[in-house]
Amino acid sequence: MNLEKLMIDLEKKHPGEVEYLQAVREVLESIEDVVNENPQFESAGIIERIIEPDRIFTFKVPWVDDSGKVHVNIGYRIQFNNAIGPYKGGLRFHPSVNLSILKFLGFEQIFKNSLTTLPMGGGKGGSDFNPKGKSNAEIMRFCQSFMLELWKLIGPETDVPAGDIGVGGREIGYLFGMYKKLTNEHKGVLTGKGLNWGGSLIRPEATGFGTVYFTEEMLKTQNDTIKGKTVAISGFGNVAWGAVQKINELGGKVVTLSGPDGYIYDPDGIKDEKIVYMLELRASNQDIVKPYSYEFQSAQFHQGKHPWEVKCDVAIPCATENELNKEDAENLIKNGCICVAEGANMPSTPEAIEVFQENKILYGPGKAVNAGGVATSGLEMSQNSMKLNWPASEVDDRLHHIMNSIHESCVKYGKQEDGYIDYVKGANVAGFLKVANSMMDLGVV
Repeated sequence: MNLEKLMIDLEKKHPGEVEYLQAVREVLESIEDVVNENPQFESAGIIERIIEPDRIFTFKVPWVDDSGKVHVNIGYRIQFNNAIGPYKGGLRFHPSVNLSILKFLGFEQIFKNSLTTLPMGGGKGGSDFNPKGKSNAEIMRFCQSFMLELWKLIGPETDVPAGDIGVGGREIGYLFGMYKKLTNEHKGVLTGKGLNWGGSLIRPEATGFGTVYFTEEMLKTQNDTIKGKTVAISGFGNVAWGAVQKINELGGKVVTLSGPDGYIYDPDGIKDEKIVYMLELRASNQDIVKPYSYEFQSAQFHQGKHPWEVKCDVAIPCATENELNKEDAENLIKNGCICVAEGANMPSTPEAIEVFQENKILYGPGKAVNAGGVATSGLEMSQNSMKLNWPASEVDDRLHHIMNSIHESCVKYGKQEDGYIDYVKGANVAGFLKVANSMMDLGVV
């Protein structure tokens, strides 16, 4: 495989799609040796086929605000690869949404879903619509308009969307309500549904729970645990919320949260009523964390900064892509951080990852670490198909087992001669091989 030629050709075809090109390069660099050792992949054009989505849909989404004014947003659905199962991936409603970001997320989703061992392909979608500051009625009208186009593209054996940034239980409810009306069928076509109408227990917390389970497995390779560890977390959404709960349960102490306005440092630890307040803060529709410092005297607010300057043992970025740069990585190393686990999708820049790996600290990429969310979505699909609900303990046990299996795969393909585990390579190779071999079995389609 001629990596540089592939990337030059891809950049010519998709100029300016920075996030997508970054994600493709990271994967291809990791799997280069494996591809070269398997000439059948090259002759079948596996790489050229896997880096391009099967299809991309874009559509306008007109909606009416509460004052009667008409707005138009852009909607997307990217069906990237379904070699091992129906397309599966979230919908993101955020002003930053564009084709490059969704292609990067969809591409990552292929390998993340492959790692879960469940039969799910990769896809992603969303809109540049911003739910912040909108009334419930406005969000409902937007979701209904969005589904008027999306419903024709999805199905439980075709493409199963879920939530992502800006799309929680409320939005999934409005989307599913319109899908049900349009199709006259009640089936598991969306995940993250309400418990009353087909959802799975612990789904909102699952990405955060899974992130901590994977972190614990990483620490075990050093004969260590999360108990007694000081943990810095970014974000304050579902992933951060689930991670904070599980870290407290395992005996760790979380000392930071963050939002677009800055970060909170709470040396006393974020626990008990403070976790409850996280939910209230998120539900306030303000998208800021500063009020936490008014509510709890132990907390300090740092305007316009990320939490990676705080002394910690473990760092778990749970916010958004490329939020942790080289300088942040160097600060973490300087302050004694021994483990970085990505709860978000691609939150570390390539330069930051290089710092982590050069210093031989434990570093887990998002496609492995945060796979617990889509894994539990897969478990929700299973429950829907069987028309039953598992208790929370069973879902959690299955999630824990899946995360342990993902970790084992990363170690299998990522362990180096000196004993250091390159989790990036391990995750990419493990995820790629399953998809590539399935594509070989299915022929050129």
